[in-house]
Amino acid sequence: MIKAQDFIAAARDVGIDFFTGVPCSYLTPLINRVISDPGTPYVGATSEGEAMAIAAGAWFGGRLPVVMCQNSGLGNTVNPVTSLNYPFRIPALMVVTWRGEPGFPDEPQHDVMGEVTHALLDTIRVPHATFPEQPEELAPRLRAAVNHMRGEALPYAFVMRKDSVETETLDSPAKAVPPAGRVVDLRSHGAVPTRFDVLTRSLGVLPGNAAVIATTGKTGRELFTAADREQHLYVVGSMGGASAIGLGVATQVRNPVVVFDGDGAALMKLGNMATIGATAPDNLIHVVLDNGVHDSTGGQETVSSFVDFAAVAAACSYRTAARCDDLAGYERALSDALKAPGPHLIHIRIRPGSLEKLGRPTVKPPEVALRFKAFLAGGLR
Repeated sequence: MIKAQDFIAAARDVGIDFFTGVPCSYLTPLINRVISDPGTPYVGATSEGEAMAIAAGAWFGGRLPVVMCQNSGLGNTVNPVTSLNYPFRIPALMVVTWRGEPGFPDEPQHDVMGEVTHALLDTIRVPHATFPEQPEELAPRLRAAVNHMRGEALPYAFVMRKDSVETETLDSPAKAVPPAGRVVDLRSHGAVPTRFDVLTRSLGVLPGNAAVIATTGKTGRELFTAADREQHLYVVGSMGGASAIGLGVATQVRNPVVVFDGDGAALMKLGNMATIGATAPDNLIHVVLDNGVHDSTGGQETVSSFVDFAAVAAACSYRTAARCDDLAGYERALSDALKAPGPHLIHIRIRPGSLEKLGRPTVKPPEVALRFKAFLAGGLR
Protein backbone atom coordinates (compact mmCIF):
# COMPACT_ATOMS: atom_id res chain seq x y z
CA MET A 1 0.00 0.00 0.00
CA ILE A 2 1.23 3.50 -0.83
CA LYS A 3 0.29 7.00 0.22
CA ALA A 4 -1.58 9.18 -2.24
CA GLN A 5 0.80 12.10 -1.77
CA ASP A 6 3.74 9.81 -2.62
CA PHE A 7 2.11 8.86 -5.93
CA ILE A 8 1.38 12.51 -6.74
CA ALA A 9 4.92 13.57 -5.86
CA ALA A 10 6.48 10.74 -7.89
CA ALA A 11 4.20 11.56 -10.82
CA ARG A 12 5.20 15.21 -10.63
CA ASP A 13 8.88 14.19 -10.62
CA VAL A 14 8.46 12.59 -14.06
CA GLY A 15 6.40 15.45 -15.49
CA ILE A 16 2.82 14.26 -14.89
CA ASP A 17 0.99 17.32 -13.64
CA PHE A 18 -2.75 17.38 -14.44
CA PHE A 19 -5.55 15.15 -13.13
CA THR A 20 -9.10 14.58 -14.29
CA GLY A 21 -11.59 11.75 -14.04
CA VAL A 22 -14.67 10.22 -12.45
CA PRO A 23 -14.58 8.82 -8.88
CA CYS A 24 -14.54 5.16 -7.83
CA SER A 25 -14.34 3.87 -4.27
CA TYR A 26 -10.92 2.35 -5.05
CA LEU A 27 -9.78 5.78 -6.23
CA THR A 28 -11.14 7.67 -3.23
CA PRO A 29 -7.80 8.23 -1.45
CA LEU A 30 -6.04 9.40 -4.61
CA ILE A 31 -8.85 11.69 -5.76
CA ASN A 32 -9.33 13.09 -2.25
CA ARG A 33 -5.62 13.95 -2.05
CA VAL A 34 -5.62 15.53 -5.51
CA ILE A 35 -8.68 17.64 -4.72
CA SER A 36 -7.24 18.67 -1.35
CA ASP A 37 -3.88 19.70 -2.83
CA PRO A 38 -4.19 23.27 -4.20
CA GLY A 39 -0.99 22.79 -6.20
CA THR A 40 -2.35 19.85 -8.23
CA PRO A 41 -4.67 20.80 -11.11
CA TYR A 42 -7.81 18.65 -11.11
CA VAL A 43 -11.05 18.80 -13.11
CA GLY A 44 -13.82 16.41 -12.15
CA ALA A 45 -15.75 15.17 -15.19
CA THR A 46 -19.30 13.95 -15.67
CA SER A 47 -18.18 10.95 -17.74
CA GLU A 48 -14.99 9.06 -18.44
CA GLY A 49 -15.06 9.99 -22.12
CA GLU A 50 -15.36 13.63 -21.19
CA ALA A 51 -12.36 13.22 -18.89
CA MET A 52 -10.25 11.85 -21.75
CA ALA A 53 -11.17 14.88 -23.87
CA ILE A 54 -10.40 17.30 -21.01
CA ALA A 55 -7.04 15.58 -20.60
CA ALA A 56 -6.37 15.97 -24.32
CA GLY A 57 -7.06 19.69 -24.02
CA ALA A 58 -4.71 19.94 -21.06
CA TRP A 59 -2.01 18.18 -23.10
CA PHE A 60 -2.45 20.71 -25.90
CA GLY A 61 -1.93 23.33 -23.19
CA GLY A 62 1.39 21.84 -22.10
CA ARG A 63 0.43 19.32 -19.40
CA LEU A 64 1.00 15.57 -19.16
CA PRO A 65 -2.35 14.36 -17.81
CA VAL A 66 -3.81 11.54 -15.73
CA VAL A 67 -7.33 10.21 -16.31
CA MET A 68 -8.79 8.29 -13.35
CA CYS A 69 -11.83 6.06 -13.67
CA GLN A 70 -13.52 2.84 -12.62
CA ASN A 71 -13.19 -0.05 -15.06
CA SER A 72 -16.97 -0.09 -15.47
CA GLY A 73 -16.50 3.30 -17.16
CA LEU A 74 -13.58 2.13 -19.26
CA GLY A 75 -15.99 1.54 -22.13
CA ASN A 76 -16.79 5.25 -22.15
CA THR A 77 -13.14 5.97 -22.93
CA VAL A 78 -12.95 3.65 -25.94
CA ASN A 79 -14.21 6.25 -28.39
CA PRO A 80 -11.86 9.10 -27.42
CA VAL A 81 -8.87 6.80 -26.94
CA THR A 82 -9.28 5.27 -30.40
CA SER A 83 -10.57 8.27 -32.35
CA LEU A 84 -8.92 11.22 -30.55
CA ASN A 85 -5.75 10.08 -28.78
CA TYR A 86 -4.66 7.71 -31.54
CA PRO A 87 -5.12 9.90 -34.64
CA PHE A 88 -3.71 13.01 -32.95
CA ARG A 89 -1.06 11.09 -30.95
CA ILE A 90 -2.07 12.43 -27.54
CA PRO A 91 -0.56 10.75 -24.46
CA ALA A 92 -2.37 10.28 -21.15
CA LEU A 93 -1.82 8.10 -18.11
CA MET A 94 -4.99 6.14 -17.35
CA VAL A 95 -5.56 4.90 -13.80
CA VAL A 96 -8.30 2.28 -14.14
CA THR A 97 -9.64 0.44 -11.11
CA TRP A 98 -10.12 -3.33 -11.20
CA ARG A 99 -13.64 -3.81 -9.85
CA GLY A 100 -14.83 -7.40 -10.20
CA GLU A 101 -11.33 -8.87 -10.09
CA PRO A 102 -11.79 -12.64 -10.41
CA GLY A 103 -11.56 -14.35 -7.02
CA PHE A 104 -12.54 -11.21 -5.08
CA PRO A 105 -16.30 -10.90 -4.41
CA ASP A 106 -17.82 -7.65 -5.74
CA GLU A 107 -21.14 -6.31 -6.95
CA PRO A 108 -22.70 -8.27 -9.85
CA GLN A 109 -22.47 -5.38 -12.29
CA HIS A 110 -18.68 -5.65 -12.18
CA ASP A 111 -18.43 -9.35 -13.06
CA VAL A 112 -17.99 -9.04 -16.82
CA MET A 113 -15.75 -5.99 -16.82
CA GLY A 114 -13.64 -7.49 -14.06
CA GLU A 115 -12.93 -10.44 -16.35
CA VAL A 116 -12.19 -8.39 -19.48
CA THR A 117 -10.47 -5.22 -18.21
CA HIS A 118 -6.99 -6.23 -19.33
CA ALA A 119 -8.24 -7.71 -22.59
CA LEU A 120 -10.16 -4.52 -23.37
CA LEU A 121 -7.06 -2.41 -22.81
CA ASP A 122 -5.16 -4.78 -25.09
CA THR A 123 -7.88 -4.53 -27.72
CA ILE A 124 -7.70 -0.73 -27.84
CA ARG A 125 -3.89 -0.97 -27.84
CA VAL A 126 -3.25 0.63 -24.47
CA PRO A 127 -0.26 -1.01 -22.77
CA HIS A 128 -0.77 -1.43 -19.06
CA ALA A 129 0.78 -2.46 -15.76
CA THR A 130 -0.43 -2.96 -12.21
CA PHE A 131 -0.80 0.29 -10.28
CA PRO A 132 2.21 0.62 -7.92
CA GLU A 133 1.31 -0.86 -4.54
CA GLN A 134 4.66 -0.42 -2.76
CA PRO A 135 6.75 2.76 -2.43
CA GLU A 136 9.72 1.20 -4.24
CA GLU A 137 7.51 0.49 -7.27
CA LEU A 138 6.50 4.12 -7.80
CA ALA A 139 9.52 5.54 -9.60
CA PRO A 140 10.23 2.65 -12.00
CA ARG A 141 6.61 2.14 -13.04
CA LEU A 142 5.99 5.83 -13.56
CA ARG A 143 9.20 6.13 -15.56
CA ALA A 144 8.10 3.22 -17.75
CA ALA A 145 4.71 4.86 -18.27
CA VAL A 146 6.20 8.23 -19.16
CA ASN A 147 8.78 6.67 -21.46
CA HIS A 148 5.95 5.04 -23.40
CA MET A 149 3.77 8.15 -23.44
CA ARG A 150 6.57 10.39 -24.64
CA GLY A 151 8.08 7.85 -26.99
CA GLU A 152 4.86 6.70 -28.64
CA ALA A 153 2.72 9.79 -27.90
CA LEU A 154 -0.12 7.49 -26.82
CA PRO A 155 -1.92 6.48 -23.61
CA TYR A 156 -0.63 4.06 -21.00
CA ALA A 157 -2.69 2.53 -18.17
CA PHE A 158 -2.23 1.46 -14.57
CA VAL A 159 -4.80 -1.08 -13.36
CA MET A 160 -5.51 -0.40 -9.68
CA ARG A 161 -6.48 -3.16 -7.30
CA LYS A 162 -8.48 -2.62 -4.12
CA ASP A 163 -6.64 -1.05 -1.16
CA SER A 164 -3.62 0.06 -3.21
CA VAL A 165 -3.62 3.49 -1.57
CA GLU A 166 -3.93 4.43 2.11
CA THR A 167 -7.13 6.16 3.23
CA GLU A 168 -7.27 9.91 2.71
CA THR A 169 -9.89 12.32 4.00
CA LEU A 170 -11.23 15.04 1.77
CA ASP A 171 -10.06 18.50 2.79
CA SER A 172 -11.69 20.85 0.33
CA PRO A 173 -13.50 24.10 1.16
CA ALA A 174 -17.08 24.33 0.07
CA LYS A 175 -17.51 26.26 -3.17
CA ALA A 176 -20.07 28.98 -3.55
CA VAL A 177 -22.67 28.01 -6.12
CA PRO A 178 -22.49 30.59 -8.93
CA PRO A 179 -25.69 32.25 -10.07
CA ALA A 180 -27.42 31.21 -13.26
CA GLY A 181 -26.11 32.93 -16.35
CA ARG A 182 -27.74 35.72 -18.31
CA VAL A 183 -29.67 34.77 -21.45
CA VAL A 184 -29.59 37.24 -24.33
CA ASP A 185 -32.06 36.89 -27.20
CA LEU A 186 -30.68 38.33 -30.45
CA ARG A 187 -32.94 36.48 -32.88
CA SER A 188 -34.51 38.20 -35.86
CA HIS A 189 -36.71 35.23 -36.88
CA GLY A 190 -35.76 35.63 -40.55
CA ALA A 191 -33.79 33.45 -42.93
CA VAL A 192 -31.00 31.59 -41.15
CA PRO A 193 -27.40 31.51 -42.44
CA THR A 194 -25.26 28.57 -43.52
CA ARG A 195 -22.57 27.06 -41.33
CA PHE A 196 -19.90 28.27 -43.76
CA ASP A 197 -21.26 31.84 -43.50
CA VAL A 198 -21.00 31.68 -39.69
CA LEU A 199 -17.47 30.29 -39.79
CA THR A 200 -16.19 32.87 -42.27
CA ARG A 201 -17.85 35.70 -40.33
CA SER A 202 -16.20 34.36 -37.16
CA LEU A 203 -12.75 34.45 -38.72
CA GLY A 204 -13.26 38.13 -39.46
CA VAL A 205 -14.08 38.87 -35.81
CA LEU A 206 -11.75 36.62 -33.83
CA PRO A 207 -8.40 38.06 -32.71
CA GLY A 208 -5.18 36.56 -34.00
CA ASN A 209 -4.44 34.84 -30.68
CA ALA A 210 -7.73 32.92 -30.53
CA ALA A 211 -7.49 29.13 -30.38
CA VAL A 212 -10.27 27.59 -32.48
CA ILE A 213 -11.57 24.04 -32.03
CA ALA A 214 -14.02 22.65 -34.59
CA THR A 215 -16.12 19.58 -33.85
CA THR A 216 -15.90 16.45 -35.94
CA GLY A 217 -17.58 16.18 -39.32
CA LYS A 218 -18.39 18.99 -41.71
CA THR A 219 -17.69 21.78 -39.21
CA GLY A 220 -13.97 21.04 -39.19
CA ARG A 221 -13.94 20.45 -42.92
CA GLU A 222 -15.63 23.77 -43.65
CA LEU A 223 -13.34 25.63 -41.24
CA PHE A 224 -10.32 24.17 -43.06
CA THR A 225 -11.85 25.24 -46.38
CA ALA A 226 -12.44 28.78 -45.09
CA ALA A 227 -8.89 29.13 -43.76
CA ASP A 228 -6.21 26.77 -42.53
CA ARG A 229 -4.35 28.27 -39.58
CA GLU A 230 -2.00 26.91 -36.95
CA GLN A 231 -4.45 27.82 -34.19
CA HIS A 232 -7.19 25.65 -35.73
CA LEU A 233 -7.85 22.18 -34.34
CA TYR A 234 -10.00 20.07 -36.65
CA VAL A 235 -11.37 17.38 -34.35
CA VAL A 236 -11.80 13.98 -35.96
CA GLY A 237 -13.86 11.31 -34.27
CA SER A 238 -14.57 11.66 -30.54
CA MET A 239 -18.02 13.09 -31.27
CA GLY A 240 -19.18 15.31 -28.41
CA GLY A 241 -15.65 15.87 -27.15
CA ALA A 242 -14.86 19.26 -28.70
CA SER A 243 -16.22 21.35 -25.81
CA ALA A 244 -14.36 19.22 -23.25
CA ILE A 245 -11.15 19.60 -25.26
CA GLY A 246 -11.80 23.34 -25.26
CA LEU A 247 -12.28 23.28 -21.49
CA GLY A 248 -8.97 21.49 -21.01
CA VAL A 249 -7.21 24.01 -23.23
CA ALA A 250 -8.89 27.00 -21.58
CA THR A 251 -7.69 25.97 -18.12
CA GLN A 252 -4.09 26.20 -19.32
CA VAL A 253 -3.82 29.27 -21.55
CA ARG A 254 -4.73 32.94 -21.54
CA ASN A 255 -5.80 32.95 -25.20
CA PRO A 256 -9.46 33.16 -26.10
CA VAL A 257 -10.60 29.59 -26.79
CA VAL A 258 -13.51 29.22 -29.21
CA VAL A 259 -15.27 25.88 -29.73
CA PHE A 260 -17.49 25.36 -32.76
CA ASP A 261 -19.83 22.56 -31.73
CA GLY A 262 -22.76 20.94 -33.49
CA ASP A 263 -26.20 20.29 -32.07
CA GLY A 264 -25.83 16.51 -32.36
CA ALA A 265 -22.39 16.56 -30.76
CA ALA A 266 -23.47 18.92 -27.98
CA LEU A 267 -26.44 16.70 -27.18
CA MET A 268 -24.24 13.60 -27.08
CA LYS A 269 -22.13 15.07 -24.26
CA LEU A 270 -24.52 17.54 -22.64
CA GLY A 271 -22.77 16.90 -19.32
CA ASN A 272 -19.75 18.79 -20.69
CA MET A 273 -21.73 21.99 -20.23
CA ALA A 274 -22.15 21.33 -16.51
CA THR A 275 -18.40 20.80 -16.13
CA ILE A 276 -17.65 23.95 -18.11
CA GLY A 277 -20.01 26.00 -15.95
CA ALA A 278 -18.57 24.60 -12.73
CA THR A 279 -14.95 25.08 -13.83
CA ALA A 280 -15.77 28.56 -15.16
CA PRO A 281 -12.88 29.26 -17.54
CA ASP A 282 -13.22 32.96 -18.29
CA ASN A 283 -11.62 32.64 -21.75
CA LEU A 284 -13.94 29.99 -23.24
CA ILE A 285 -16.58 30.72 -25.89
CA HIS A 286 -18.76 27.75 -26.82
CA VAL A 287 -20.64 28.12 -30.12
CA VAL A 288 -23.38 25.61 -30.95
CA LEU A 289 -24.09 25.55 -34.69
CA ASP A 290 -27.60 24.09 -34.74
CA ASN A 291 -29.04 22.88 -38.04
CA GLY A 292 -31.30 20.30 -36.40
CA VAL A 293 -29.74 17.36 -38.21
CA HIS A 294 -26.77 15.01 -38.29
CA ASP A 295 -25.44 16.65 -41.42
CA SER A 296 -22.38 14.45 -41.92
CA THR A 297 -24.37 11.21 -41.97
CA GLY A 298 -27.22 12.04 -44.32
CA GLY A 299 -29.33 14.66 -42.56
CA GLN A 300 -31.17 12.59 -39.95
CA GLU A 301 -32.95 14.82 -37.43
CA THR A 302 -31.53 15.45 -33.98
CA VAL A 303 -33.75 16.37 -31.04
CA SER A 304 -32.33 19.90 -30.88
CA SER A 305 -35.71 21.45 -31.68
CA PHE A 306 -36.81 20.27 -28.22
CA VAL A 307 -33.78 21.73 -26.43
CA ASP A 308 -33.09 25.33 -25.41
CA PHE A 309 -29.28 25.29 -25.43
CA ALA A 310 -29.06 28.84 -24.09
CA ALA A 311 -31.27 28.01 -21.11
CA VAL A 312 -29.22 24.86 -20.44
CA ALA A 313 -25.98 26.84 -20.52
CA ALA A 314 -27.39 29.53 -18.24
CA ALA A 315 -28.58 26.86 -15.80
CA CYS A 316 -25.05 25.42 -15.88
CA SER A 317 -23.67 28.86 -14.88
CA TYR A 318 -22.17 30.01 -18.14
CA ARG A 319 -21.84 33.79 -17.68
CA THR A 320 -23.94 34.53 -20.76
CA ALA A 321 -25.92 32.50 -23.26
CA ALA A 322 -27.05 34.12 -26.50
CA ARG A 323 -29.73 32.97 -28.93
CA CYS A 324 -29.08 33.96 -32.55
CA ASP A 325 -30.47 33.14 -35.97
CA ASP A 326 -28.72 35.58 -38.28
CA LEU A 327 -25.20 36.84 -38.91
CA ALA A 328 -25.78 40.28 -37.41
CA GLY A 329 -26.94 38.88 -34.09
CA TYR A 330 -24.19 36.27 -34.11
CA GLU A 331 -21.45 38.82 -34.75
CA ARG A 332 -22.77 40.97 -31.91
CA ALA A 333 -22.84 37.98 -29.54
CA LEU A 334 -19.31 36.92 -30.49
CA SER A 335 -17.92 40.43 -30.18
CA ASP A 336 -19.55 40.88 -26.77
CA ALA A 337 -18.23 37.51 -25.58
CA LEU A 338 -14.69 38.47 -26.54
CA LYS A 339 -14.92 41.58 -24.37
CA ALA A 340 -16.18 40.03 -21.12
CA PRO A 341 -15.16 37.14 -18.83
CA GLY A 342 -16.85 33.86 -19.68
CA PRO A 343 -17.61 31.12 -20.19
CA HIS A 344 -20.08 32.13 -22.87
CA LEU A 345 -22.43 30.10 -25.04
CA ILE A 346 -23.70 31.25 -28.41
CA HIS A 347 -26.48 29.16 -29.91
CA ILE A 348 -27.13 29.96 -33.56
CA ARG A 349 -29.67 28.32 -35.83
CA ILE A 350 -28.24 27.51 -39.26
CA ARG A 351 -29.46 25.86 -42.45
CA PRO A 352 -28.85 22.16 -43.02
CA GLY A 353 -26.39 21.27 -45.75
CA SER A 354 -22.82 22.16 -46.56
CA LEU A 355 -20.58 23.33 -49.35
CA GLU A 356 -20.72 21.21 -52.49
CA LYS A 357 -17.74 18.94 -53.09
CA LEU A 358 -16.50 19.69 -49.60
CA GLY A 359 -12.95 18.48 -49.13
CA ARG A 360 -11.15 17.30 -46.03
CA PRO A 361 -8.17 18.77 -44.21
CA THR A 362 -4.98 17.89 -46.07
CA VAL A 363 -2.90 18.39 -42.92
CA LYS A 364 -2.66 15.10 -41.04
CA PRO A 365 -3.98 14.96 -37.44
CA PRO A 366 -0.56 14.54 -35.76
CA GLU A 367 0.71 17.65 -37.55
CA VAL A 368 -2.46 19.56 -36.68
CA ALA A 369 -1.98 18.56 -33.04
CA LEU A 370 1.66 19.58 -32.83
CA ARG A 371 1.24 22.95 -34.51
CA PHE A 372 -1.84 23.71 -32.36
CA LYS A 373 0.15 22.79 -29.25
CA ALA A 374 3.05 24.98 -30.39
CA PHE A 375 0.67 27.89 -31.03
CA LEU A 376 -0.71 27.61 -27.49
CA ALA A 377 2.74 27.50 -25.93
CA GLY A 378 2.94 31.29 -26.06
CA GLY A 379 -0.17 31.65 -23.92
CA LEU A 380 0.48 29.27 -21.03
CA ARG A 381 -0.51 30.44 -17.56
